[in-house]
Amino acid sequence: MAKLVSVNVGKPKDVSWQGRTVHTGIWKAPVVGPRMVRRLNIDGDGQGDLDGHGGENRAVLVYQVASYDHWAAELGRDDLKPGAFGENFTVDGLPDDEVCIGDRYRIGQVVVEVTQPRVTCYRVGIRIGEPRMPALLVSHRRPGFYCRVLTEGEVEAGQVIEKIAAGPEGVTVAEIDALLYLPGHPRDALQRAQRIPALSPGWKRSLQQLLDQGPGTAETTGNSGLTGTNVPPPAWPGFRELRVTATHDESQSVRSVSLGDVAGAPLPEWLPGQSITVRLPAGPNGESLIRNYSLSNEPGAGTYRISVKREPRGTVSSYIHSHIRPGDILDVAAPRGSFFLDDGHEPLVLLSAGVGVTPVLSMLHMLVKIGSKRPVWWVHGARDGEEHAFAAEARELLATLPNGQSHVFYSRPAATDRRGVDYDEPGRVTVDQLRALALPGNVQAFVCGPDLFMDQMGEALAACGIDPAHVHTEKFGARAALTPGIAATAAKAPHVPEGPVGPGPEVQFARSALAARWAPSYGSLLDFAEACDVPTRWSCRTGVCHNCETALLAGQVRYTLDPLEPPAQGNVLLCVSTPSDNVVLDL
Repeated sequence: MAKLVSVNVGKPKDVSWQGRTVHTGIWKAPVVGPRMVRRLNIDGDGQGDLDGHGGENRAVLVYQVASYDHWAAELGRDDLKPGAFGENFTVDGLPDDEVCIGDRYRIGQVVVEVTQPRVTCYRVGIRIGEPRMPALLVSHRRPGFYCRVLTEGEVEAGQVIEKIAAGPEGVTVAEIDALLYLPGHPRDALQRAQRIPALSPGWKRSLQQLLDQGPGTAETTGNSGLTGTNVPPPAWPGFRELRVTATHDESQSVRSVSLGDVAGAPLPEWLPGQSITVRLPAGPNGESLIRNYSLSNEPGAGTYRISVKREPRGTVSSYIHSHIRPGDILDVAAPRGSFFLDDGHEPLVLLSAGVGVTPVLSMLHMLVKIGSKRPVWWVHGARDGEEHAFAAEARELLATLPNGQSHVFYSRPAATDRRGVDYDEPGRVTVDQLRALALPGNVQAFVCGPDLFMDQMGEALAACGIDPAHVHTEKFGARAALTPGIAATAAKAPHVPEGPVGPGPEVQFARSALAARWAPSYGSLLDFAEACDVPTRWSCRTGVCHNCETALLAGQVRYTLDPLEPPAQGNVLLCVSTPSDNVVLDL
């Protein structure tokens, strides 16, 4: 019979790590005597990062004595004591390959229910002093598990653990952990796991993503359960030459550039909303600069069209407006991106401002192409008629949609702009105006424009009762960083790393408009990006969680630690890779 060997608690604290401050509650220590277990926590305990730990479904973390013995032998350690893995309950028994999601246990006065495996993150590596630990916990199938508290009460070391109910479907902790993190995602196992009421909502969403991905696609599209996206691989690796077939001014400040295959063959199709990366000799001394631009024409047209606003200090946009002519040859990376229109049936709101119209215009083209009957709200903001790009094109497309309606706002309409003809309302889009549209609760919203506009529209749509999970935005600059537990510091503009220039390959960060030489002193591309203050997203730092998965636009990398599951074709895991030649990253 299983037994509670130790009750461990610890309040979050700040620890120094790699020159940064980490706020973490992973330091737990045994307590003597009874301790009250409550719905969200144990008295005297706390979590530093509530996004990844804690909460009702992760109130109590359990780890086994047998796993301590395993790691002592595996790592050659004799200093691992209860609480070292951040667990609240150290138990003798309850192995991960026998305990099932939904199992219920009574310990003293307390009843708990198993909800999910531990989510591995870098902090367990800090605590153990073994950076590989997040990956090892998964690959050795010894993650430990979380419980929710069904009945509050006191527990004490030495008490017997009584199993009082078995979870439906019989899916063990080790099995469901492997189902998400390791290669091979059998549909029958995913479906069994989804039928377990006790499984935490986050894990259900991840497993549903894998179900939606479809069988046999993980080798090309990656693990959608971890990335949250299911995007086809790029049509070609690296950059290829495309010919400029036409240019056209869409407004006073926006110019379109159409691109075709140099031999005249049709270009590969893309998903409406996706973008391409263009490399141009636009630097002060003719050096190459890289920018991302949405495709604005109809997917499947056989050509690509980008539409670029000339910014007052925009080096590349000025080059495009001043120098690009039909017949020119440009280096272009294949269409990519997770901002795209799906093939569902829910109502749509396509919401844009300024040149942010480009990706949603491509979506509008696709809706017309397939003869969609979906209700569509077209909401666009421009300064005035002179700056209203694609006005006639959008009106013509909307006229063919049986359930389409248009709402155009001019922030500063000119005297010649006709209300009710050129635009519908003066001013900017507001929450009250969105409410007036009476958008249904199940609408899918696609939003593109300046960052402030997208943030405001996200808040406005939420105020209208739209689920934030149904609001999709496209940002062309560096994405928001994800650095769990790291104390906030003043943001810095991306820069070459301090110290001597590295002797290695050139690493280009496309979204951050930065290039720097690699130095072998950096352990990974993630470390290098951080040294350049390029915003990054990560959690495990050992190739497990895929938060750092990034499009590799050009070049090759080598892996210093094999990922537990490879990234999508055309992508790279920054945390366990280094450049083997010049690379271009979508960062």
